[in-house]
Amino acid sequence: MPGTPAARVTIIGGGVSGTEAAKIALGMRAIVRVFDTNPGRLRVLIGRPRRPPRPGHSEPRPLAAYIAESDVVIGAVLVPGAKAPKLVSREMIASMRPGSVAVDIAIDQGGCFETSRPTTHSDPTYVEEGVVHYCVANIPGAVARTSTMAL
Repeated sequence: MPGTPAARVTIIGGGVSGTEAAKIALGMRAIVRVFDTNPGRLRVLIGRPRRPPRPGHSEPRPLAAYIAESDVVIGAVLVPGAKAPKLVSREMIASMRPGSVAVDIAIDQGGCFETSRPTTHSDPTYVEEGVVHYCVANIPGAVARTSTMAL
């Protein structure tokens, strides 16, 4: 919409889900920041053609500052074979503007937001600290046939 400021999107985790989320957000003209602990992964993201997301190393201080100004925060953290670390505290979520959105894709591994709790496709959202949370477990289950073919 002309005159509407670009959304600010912070993505935590630069793997497959985080990269795809960044592509979609960039396609919608959002200002995107991706945080990851793997510098090699961040270099791959920067090397993408057309408006790459801005990289950031997952350190608490800058992460908290970007979360506070974000319209959308996406947790796409995956630690194979382990529980997802809680990288976003309740205080960080509370610092966001009311009506902002938090999407925790890592909910299948326990979630990476302190305020996350599993939801379902039939009741996908709840509000915590004024922020709308989407924490649906098994997101691919909504499109089981397509997910199976993709695998």
